[in-house]
Amino acid sequence: MSTSLNLQPSTSRQARPLHPWISRILKGFNLRPEEVERTLWMFIFYMAFSMGMTWLEASSIALFLSEYGAEFLPWIAVVTALTGSVMGATYSWLQRVLPLRTLVVLVPTAMAAVLLLLRVGLSFSNVLILNLSVLSLTIFLLRLWAEALFTISELNTAIAANQLFNIREIKRTYPIISSGVLVADVVSGFALPLLLLALGGETAGLHNVIVVASLMMIGGCGALLYLSNRYEQAFPNTVGRIQSIDQVELTSRRIRGPLKRYTTALVLFFVFAQLLLVLIEFQFYFQLGERYDAAQIASFLGLFNGVLGLFEITTQWFLSSRLIERWGVFLTASILPGFIVLLSFLSLTQIISLLSGLLFLKFFDELLRYTLIASTGPVLFQPIPDYVRSQIQSMRGISDPIASGIMGAIILFSLWYLQRFYPGSPDLRNYFFLALTVFFGVIWIYSVWLLRRGYVRLLVLSAERGQLSGANFDLRALKQAVIGALENNSPEAEKRSCIELLSQLYPESVAEVLAPLLRRFTPKLQYQSLELMLEHPDPNYLGDVRELLDASVPPDVLAVALRYVWLTESDPKLDQLRRYLRPEVDATVRATAGALMLRLGSPQQRAEATQTLRRMLTHKRERERVKGCEALGDAVHMQALRLYIPDLLQDPSLRVRQAILEAIAATRIEEYYPSLIRGLYYSSTRESSMVGLVRLDNAVLPQLVALASNAHKPTVVRIQAWNVIGKIGTLEALDQLVVNLTASWGDTRRNILQILLKLPYENGINAVLDRLDGRRGVEDLVDQELILVGKLHAATLDLPPEELGGLEADLLRRAIEDQQSDAIDRIFLLLRFLYPASAIQAADFCLRSNVLGSIARGIEILDNTLDIPNKRKLLVILDKRPVLEKFQALADLLDREDTDRLAPSGRLRKLLDSSDYLGDWLLACCFHVARRYRWSIAPDKALGSLRHPTGFVREAVISYIAMASPRALYKLLPLIQTDPAPLVAAQAHVLLGHIEEQRRIQGTSTPAFMPSGTP
Repeated sequence: MSTSLNLQPSTSRQARPLHPWISRILKGFNLRPEEVERTLWMFIFYMAFSMGMTWLEASSIALFLSEYGAEFLPWIAVVTALTGSVMGATYSWLQRVLPLRTLVVLVPTAMAAVLLLLRVGLSFSNVLILNLSVLSLTIFLLRLWAEALFTISELNTAIAANQLFNIREIKRTYPIISSGVLVADVVSGFALPLLLLALGGETAGLHNVIVVASLMMIGGCGALLYLSNRYEQAFPNTVGRIQSIDQVELTSRRIRGPLKRYTTALVLFFVFAQLLLVLIEFQFYFQLGERYDAAQIASFLGLFNGVLGLFEITTQWFLSSRLIERWGVFLTASILPGFIVLLSFLSLTQIISLLSGLLFLKFFDELLRYTLIASTGPVLFQPIPDYVRSQIQSMRGISDPIASGIMGAIILFSLWYLQRFYPGSPDLRNYFFLALTVFFGVIWIYSVWLLRRGYVRLLVLSAERGQLSGANFDLRALKQAVIGALENNSPEAEKRSCIELLSQLYPESVAEVLAPLLRRFTPKLQYQSLELMLEHPDPNYLGDVRELLDASVPPDVLAVALRYVWLTESDPKLDQLRRYLRPEVDATVRATAGALMLRLGSPQQRAEATQTLRRMLTHKRERERVKGCEALGDAVHMQALRLYIPDLLQDPSLRVRQAILEAIAATRIEEYYPSLIRGLYYSSTRESSMVGLVRLDNAVLPQLVALASNAHKPTVVRIQAWNVIGKIGTLEALDQLVVNLTASWGDTRRNILQILLKLPYENGINAVLDRLDGRRGVEDLVDQELILVGKLHAATLDLPPEELGGLEADLLRRAIEDQQSDAIDRIFLLLRFLYPASAIQAADFCLRSNVLGSIARGIEILDNTLDIPNKRKLLVILDKRPVLEKFQALADLLDREDTDRLAPSGRLRKLLDSSDYLGDWLLACCFHVARRYRWSIAPDKALGSLRHPTGFVREAVISYIAMASPRALYKLLPLIQTDPAPLVAAQAHVLLGHIEEQRRIQGTSTPAFMPSGTP
């Protein structure tokens, strides 16, 4: 690669090596080094804000119960249903009015500052307005404002985190950020009693705690202020936002019904969770309000939250994931409603006292709701297709406040009804609400059952449509649900998808699920099941497979059943296979029996099998030869039969050639690996060759890398070699892809990027991020492309049409534009390693349009999606702006010599300094323009380009040398005449005749290597 060209970004961030123990800590927390600062500051913000909210909640509840009593708590739920919707709508409106950078800091700060005004209102205990005490009104507003703060806090935190972290980072960082509220519960809970004592005791202390809570929240917002300025590229400073635009097809009719039913069950699950939250809180606070005064309630709630926080942290960090993995998401999601029903029933039957029951009920509700239930959310949403998942998740922002309002109305009506018709019966009231808790708990459990029913159905349909991301699955529930789907009268296509899905996500349990169902399956399902069972053979299921040997099944099913039985048995009876070697037996079964005897039999049995397979390999019928080749692949060792391989590789039948290539790979005969490699050159054997090479894994990796990186090989062959390396998918193969990604350029880099992006389960994306130091390495590759675009813009400015005319110059300028377009295409591919593919593809789609409105929309999508350091530069070059403005935006990335204006000839020579990074056609155009205007080019550049792998580039160089130095060309022509490109060889022949004719006419020699025109 040319040493005169520097494509390393000037803003490249050189990471210092981490201390080993720091690396171990980060690995333990599943964090990358570049994520630490953002995660830490978000954790500080969330913890500080949550501490203030915990103090505010305890103080506001204590004041509310002291002033109004628990009977008025349902009014808070009812009003919250209205104010929650209003606050959400207001927040959405503010996003269209304020820049996001301002919004995420201003809204929580302003809402926390309002508490200081409410604290002033608490001082006017004897002032009346419209016959209402200012103190009473302020307490009511304080409690309502606390609920609003909680809603906005959760929304604001989620938005800020989504801006700071991309979709892959947030899976690692958000669990740590969200634990800030658990830490806050512990610290603030134990600190609250001491804080009350320090701030004046009972009533005065409660009032002053609100001031401290407000200041704590405002201080936490300072962390957000720092983040918004430190990472300003993550927070657009423009008004109005477009979250994302998915250019996807409409939901098909087949998936629409199951999706609707599953979504209904999912909403039902969260609605009843919210209903029970409000109902349990009401009963708990009602009992506290009847027994204690305000200061006692606040102190008790502080200690209660502190102890609860310790249990929550322990459960979240050490138990949640393990319980979900061991018990499954649906059983785990049933634990909390089960506890609620059990404890409510025990209190209802007076087995435990009312207060103790409600205390345990509140404790377990808070503990499990914010640990287990919160952890199951991503899994429950996983079967929903990506393009509608966020919309359905956002429905919780509407359903939760409405559910709270409905529950508040139910409680208010129940209190009115009981007070009117059963006055003076507190026990009846308590038992009624406990019975209502049991009733709603049972319905909540029923909603879990509904979810389980639709889970696998929707998951399978999503897999069929290729929209399964493979991130989070409840394998236990999936396994049980797949069994149910296979046992029912489902369509065969759906059963095939179920089997495939189970094999991908739970391969070790395939036999356990499928073996008992083999007799009930159709032949196609039997064949598919046995093939998958062979990947993990288990002797425990031999009986189920043996039943197929005595049944009337098609030959292909019988053959795979024979393989399973005789490869799984500890002491196989190979003599029983002799009856399958008779000529009248179907070729598929006969070949399988012969392969098994050749693999496992005694010398005499192997001789019999060899004779059978020899007859098949030399048979006149194509099917016999094909099945014989397939049998060689199962035999492990070909032994004497390998003598037939050369003839089979030259067989006139394409199917035979394909089968023998796969057999070579299966038996790993190294001397024929080159035949597998040569199979990539021909379209007829390419697919079989690729299958065989993938089967060899790392054994052929060096040969594949050598072929793929050889620029003199055909492009289509090199692309297929890279594809094979990607499909091999081992750590070594991924290492080779990433290494060549950073070392290659142009089309090769684009091809490798496309291969990595297509690898399943984001293996390619994770490989790049792991091996390139996280997102920093990808950002550096983006900067390299931006630098190249900057150099090309400089060439556009220095090669204007008014100074440089003619066909050659026009072709050069068009080639420069195409090179810029190629670089931008690679940038979009690189961005998909950091951001959701849907957003990047939507922006790319909009930017390819010639409509200004569509282009603006694409820019807006990127503005609200990207957070790379050079985002503004990228947006400028993508916009419809003058070339000079684009060049100026990229100037600080370029070397100083690249930013200086040059004469056209100087700029052309500067371009040729970047020849290793230029496309073939652009390089050829440079030599054609140099020939047209008789500009001098350094001899090493011209002679070096004569070795270029592309024929038309060599043709352009020869044309230039013919103009610049006929004598030098005369010396080179004998070598050029043997060029493999017919165009170059013909050109050399014509030039040689022309030069000899000129020499005869002139009788003189030409000057040395120097053009005769103006330099």
